[in-house]
Parts: sequence; structure tokens; C-alpha cells
Amino acid sequence: MALKDILVISGQGGLFKYVSQSRNNVIVENLSDNKRTTIPATAKISMLEDITMFAENNDVPLREVFKKIQVKENGGASIPHKSPDAALKKYFAEVLPEYDKERVYLSDIRKVVMWYNLMLELGITDFEAPEEATQEQEASETDETAGTDDVAETSEPDETSGPVEDQ
Repeated sequence: MALKDILVISGQGGLFKYVSQSRNNVIVENLSDNKRTTIPATAKISMLEDITMFAENNDVPLREVFKKIQVKENGGASIPHKSPDAALKKYFAEVLPEYDKERVYLSDIRKVVMWYNLMLELGITDFEAPEEATQEQEASETDETAGTDDVAETSEPDETSGPVEDQ
């Protein structure tokens, strides 16, 4: 499951998957317990892929923060989200030293750590952007064909090529 498929709903704990939409509600499934629920269409719903963290120079996409946690922890779980405030701040400063300490609140840090650990429990560990994965795949395909001598050059079409017409 990609980050674009995982939803966060304001006022609701946990992570969700989009199921369907009715006239006034959105039907979602909680990833932790697989229970479906309806959320008013007016609720603030965000995809994890669209969330960024404030940083001193540029905002950092959440997937990049998850990747940094993953590298720091060698693919394992991070500290618990209920750790003491000072420990969470210190941990997050190690993961993302350039985060904006005035605009990123402790509650934001707790959410990021909680979401990372929850996704790890669910087996969601691919934090690559869809564009990056596509570019990497295209690059590997290009590398495979780069060594071949079958280079098709286009020149003026000869008289034998082209559609055959009845005369």
C-alpha cells in the first residue's frame, strides 16, 4: 500500500483506507482493526503523501521523514509515541535536524512517530514517491537496452514501406 492510499482524518485516531463515497459521507476502513466507518464529507481528510513537515528552508514531505526514521532505526520501530516530551523532541531532532522548532509542535512529532510505528506493524515500509519508483524503473530499463547494438535509426521511408494501396 502506498502513502497516497493512506488517509488521516482530523479528529480520528489512526490511519484509514478509502473505501467509497456516498452523498454526504466518505466510507473508510481503519487500517488497525479493519472496521469500516462513515465520516462526514465535510471532515478534513488528508493523504499521508500530501503532508509535509515545516523545516527551516523548505518543507519536507512526510515520506522523506519516514525514510529518515527507517534509516535511523535500520528498518525497525522508532521510540514509542508516548515517550516523554524531551525524549521525543531529541529523537526528532536526530531524525530531522532542520525541522522548524517553532512551527512543528510536540503533537505533530507524536503523530509522525505513531504513524511510522503503525505502518511498520502493518507491513507498510515502502516510502518511495511514485515518481521516484517510476524513474528508477525507467533508468534500469534504459541501462538494460544501452548495451545492445540494435539501434533503430530513422531515415526517409523507402518505397517498400508504408501502406499498400489497391490500384
